Amino acid sequence: MTAITLRRALLSVSDKTGLVELGRALSARGVELVSTGGTARTLRDAGLAVRDISELTGFPEMMDGRVKTLHPKVHGGLLAVRDNPEHAAAMAEHAIGAIDLVVVNLYPFEATVAKGAERDEIIENIDIGGPSMVRSAAKNHAYVTIVTDPADYAELLGELEAGAGATSYDFRRRMAGKAYAATAAYDSMISQWFAFADQGETFPGTLAITGRRAATLRYGENPHQSAALYTPVGPHAHGIAQAEQVQGKELSYNNYNDADAALELCAEFRDQDPAVVIVKHANPCGVAQGTSLLEAWQGALQCDSVSAFGGIVAVNTTLDGATAAAICEIFTEVVVAPAATPEALAAFAKKKNLRLLLTGSLPDPRRAGLQVKPITGGLLVQTRDNGAISAADLQVVTRRQPTAQELKDCLFAWTVARHVKSNAIVYAKDGVTAGIGAGQMNRRDSSRIAATKAAEAAQTYGWAAPRTVGSAVASDAFFPFADGLLAAAEAGATAVIQPGGSIRDDEVIAAADAAGLAMVFTGMRHFRH
Repeated sequence: MTAITLRRALLSVSDKTGLVELGRALSARGVELVSTGGTARTLRDAGLAVRDISELTGFPEMMDGRVKTLHPKVHGGLLAVRDNPEHAAAMAEHAIGAIDLVVVNLYPFEATVAKGAERDEIIENIDIGGPSMVRSAAKNHAYVTIVTDPADYAELLGELEAGAGATSYDFRRRMAGKAYAATAAYDSMISQWFAFADQGETFPGTLAITGRRAATLRYGENPHQSAALYTPVGPHAHGIAQAEQVQGKELSYNNYNDADAALELCAEFRDQDPAVVIVKHANPCGVAQGTSLLEAWQGALQCDSVSAFGGIVAVNTTLDGATAAAICEIFTEVVVAPAATPEALAAFAKKKNLRLLLTGSLPDPRRAGLQVKPITGGLLVQTRDNGAISAADLQVVTRRQPTAQELKDCLFAWTVARHVKSNAIVYAKDGVTAGIGAGQMNRRDSSRIAATKAAEAAQTYGWAAPRTVGSAVASDAFFPFADGLLAAAEAGATAVIQPGGSIRDDEVIAAADAAGLAMVFTGMRHFRH
């Protein structure tokens, strides 16, 4: 494929960034500028000669601008195969001039939806002519250059400089691929809006999901895997993917995954007392609330200081200097916070490899949305687990009623358990996790592992008894047998919170009564695989 010299360019953009500079550079090379509406006005206001699209087509813009570029003299000039005799004859017969460059970006549909516009305005911001020109030019990239992103203007001008006014085939091909990605993303946003917002569908017949690459990562879960970070096209919650990295090494795939798990759990405590979450391999290994962030850090660390080494820390409020200094006493991979004081920033600056992410706010833990998981040959899609319970939703099923403190500890343990991989068992006391058992194949083993961690913590810190003594224990799903509950009782738990719903509930309730436990049912489980 040969280089193509630019003689005529069609420019029609909603984003005017860099437009005047591009127009001047093209005009200086003798390229004829053809344009529409506001784009033409901007170029003329800058003193550039511009030919109206209506002059090219012989038809005026009509229907409030809905019809202006949908014309054979536009698309013929874009789609003609220049060295095909029949195409050349058709161009000559119908006075269709070749268009060598198309610079188009589309109506701001995403921004219009994001600002909460009314339906009629949203519909008017569905671009028709723009995507049509983009697709025509991209299809015929052997002869036509298509540019859809102002960020590529500099490279386009570099091509023209290097090619004496011509673009290379490799550049045109690459821009064509980018152009089709742009129209695909645009159509994806529109289809999502129609399905989710306009028509209230949860699972549309065709699920169009598109993402923009935000970063290429060093590798995936393991060094032999490649990885990248994408952010969704269209309305979405802001979280780890949008966080500002203040310092530290490049984030890895595992860092992002673990930091997201920490942020999601920490968001459960937004607008509450100071809270600290420590995560290792996407599972919390310590969670605590306190009267200060430093107190919460100490409580979370003491739950499992072994696992906390090399972990991810998230906090629910502005990170202060004293807490930052304490975090720096152990090896920590990532710290996530809404904000940080100058003293905290100074403390972390001494740990140059520690990654500090500032999110500005915490996501809404009850927000709606879809979760997508690939499986062989397909995608599993479900709504987010945003279900919540309060004290009023609990059903006491044992003879003994929980005390006010036990009830508070039950709800705290339940909040943490929903973020622990199943089978999940969480012991908590006085707003601090005492032991966490995650990801086991049976609930009894999770109970025992969590109790063992609590016993090790007591030995490490010289406590008279593990914190599981007098604690509340949460199970993310029902106890299918009494053995898991009995293991919790052996560890010293006095209250239990679980969904209920097992065919052996009566057996489990009887075991709780025999052990003197108070037990409440939530009626809602929180499996996390």
